Amino acid sequence: MDKKTSAAYNPKETEPKIYRQWEKSGFFSPASAKASAGRPDKKKKTYVIALPPPNITGSLHMGHALNATIQDILIRWKRLQGYKTLWLPGTDHAGIATQNVVEKELKKQGLTRHDLGREKFLRKVWQWKEEYGNRILDQLKQIGCSCDWSRTAFTMDKDYQKAVEEVFLHYYKKKWIYQGKRVVNWCPRCQTSLSDLELEYKEEKTHLWFIKYPLADKSKKHLTVATTRPETMLGDTAVAVNPSDKRYKTLVGKKVALPLTNREIPIVADKAIEMEFGTGAVKVTPAHSMTDAEIAQRHNLPSIQVISDKGRMTKRASSDFASLTVSDARYKVIEELKKRNLIEKIEDYVHQVPVCYRCGNKIEQLISQQWFLKMDQLAKMAIQAVETNQVKFHPLKWERVYLDWLSNIKDWCISRQIWWGHKIPIDGVDDVLDTWFSSALWPLTILGWPKKTKDLKEFYPTDTLSTARDIINLWVARMVFSGLEFMKKAPFENVFIHPTVVNKEGKRMSKSLGTGVDPLKLIDQYGADATRFGLAYQVLDNQDIKFSEDSILAGKKFTNKIWNASRFVLQQIEGKKINLSTPSQIKSAKFQKNLTGADKKILKQLADTAKKINADLEKFRFGHAAHILYDFFWRDFCDKYIEAVKKQDTKETKQVLVYVLTQSLILLHPFIPFVTESIYQKLPFKREKFLMIEKWPI
Repeated sequence: MDKKTSAAYNPKETEPKIYRQWEKSGFFSPASAKASAGRPDKKKKTYVIALPPPNITGSLHMGHALNATIQDILIRWKRLQGYKTLWLPGTDHAGIATQNVVEKELKKQGLTRHDLGREKFLRKVWQWKEEYGNRILDQLKQIGCSCDWSRTAFTMDKDYQKAVEEVFLHYYKKKWIYQGKRVVNWCPRCQTSLSDLELEYKEEKTHLWFIKYPLADKSKKHLTVATTRPETMLGDTAVAVNPSDKRYKTLVGKKVALPLTNREIPIVADKAIEMEFGTGAVKVTPAHSMTDAEIAQRHNLPSIQVISDKGRMTKRASSDFASLTVSDARYKVIEELKKRNLIEKIEDYVHQVPVCYRCGNKIEQLISQQWFLKMDQLAKMAIQAVETNQVKFHPLKWERVYLDWLSNIKDWCISRQIWWGHKIPIDGVDDVLDTWFSSALWPLTILGWPKKTKDLKEFYPTDTLSTARDIINLWVARMVFSGLEFMKKAPFENVFIHPTVVNKEGKRMSKSLGTGVDPLKLIDQYGADATRFGLAYQVLDNQDIKFSEDSILAGKKFTNKIWNASRFVLQQIEGKKINLSTPSQIKSAKFQKNLTGADKKILKQLADTAKKINADLEKFRFGHAAHILYDFFWRDFCDKYIEAVKKQDTKETKQVLVYVLTQSLILLHPFIPFVTESIYQKLPFKREKFLMIEKWPI
């Protein structure tokens, strides 16, 4: 690094070259490192993170970029501290999402999966996976992820499939897995059941219809019921009111004549009814509502399914409505009720309707034969793990989300009616397992479980999981009870719930809605270091990051500042015999007595900064650490000390200058690894082959 070196750092030229050197070095693997004596926790030799596996259908988005940066900061920091670090990468087969992508490709050819048949369709999916499935892992390399790529896993690998089969049979033998008919969330488009956690909600402007249900005693009196789903009234088997509702005390036990049918249904009292909704009298349709199914169970009511799995009305809805779509049936029901003068009034109503998280179609709740996993014992284990601090959430507030869900949990519907995924290992059963069933085993299986491998012995449990808040229940809780059930240890000690990146208006980023920001474009324009630092800089106390490109631009300017400051330092020592001092040499009385006030001040500021960075990273305060680093290097080192150095030309000052620069590069490395490594490689003196395996200041 000399006067001929470019005055501006060029990430496009530097970053790919540096990454290739890192990969070739082998230092991403724990096999290339020994736990050093200088690590803070002498009892612990390893530090392990399992990458939350992105879907094979995925492309890097801002959430991935942020979380990859956070995990890489932790891994690089711990590697520098002297731990044997392992960051395990891989991808998830993403059952419904991947099947949908391949089906869309077939549709362009005028084909469906049924035209191909199961075996040929699955071959198509595997072909698609081989061609596109690792794209997102290559994109993670662009942002600098120091994963051990030799251990890359996939949730449909042969060994992973064997592990999933073993888990299923384990639960099955314990009689924790059973088959039963239940009301489930059903996607008519994807033709599969979905868990509550796999639903998204969209706002819908509709109406609240107030329908008269005549009393069956021919008194010409009626009970008015409010509903947003008049078409499902054809499957009503009761009207329910709250037992505390004085308006209906005399009606409980009587019957009403269900409009448009020849049936009479009872009026029942149930505490689940909210007196404030509508009229306080609610239609009960057990075949199309989980809540209604529970009411039916308590009152021994029958179930009548009037909507099919194709999203059309069944014959049980009567011949007048059979085969109609739900929307057509709704229109016809309303018209028939109007003819009979049975609509009391209609109000505008806005509510959130559930849609399939993959295809966006409306969900129907209907009765289906499915496989379930009993959750009572597993939930107790997962709750205890957090309550006894075996697993700790950061920030702490997310612990409540986890505990609340587990405390009110229902049995898990683990079967899906699709083709791509882990087939339920029972003869004659074509269903596959919920994607999250296999994902729940991720920290165990990627280390070789159920085999008693060397990796499993050395690296389980992992240390930290960094993930998004929307999968605390989908994934985090399920990994915890899986680890406890099969390894008798929680799979990680710390769970960091990273902020959600939203746009300037605070809205969710979405490529389809045009509100997304492509991190790959940011990397192309500003460099990976600038993108990483700009993201980390914003991880403060607010849970959401309102993304602004200004922070990435600031990151770009900061990398240039580091580059140019380093050029200056190396120019100052060019041709001079300056050795890189050790911390003990710098602290020695002999050395200290020849230092200026400015020299001593910068050394103290460096030591203070290192302590603060350590403390912040221990508490997952990435933004605070980034701010401290920025202020120290830009203001204390560049603006003040370098200016002071220009007026003092002693050997000791030059040694301090070199020492502070080198230590600063080490402190900065976890956040901005490329430019710091590039500068380190140009130093005329260095202790290690790569900065990434240098010794952390504390």
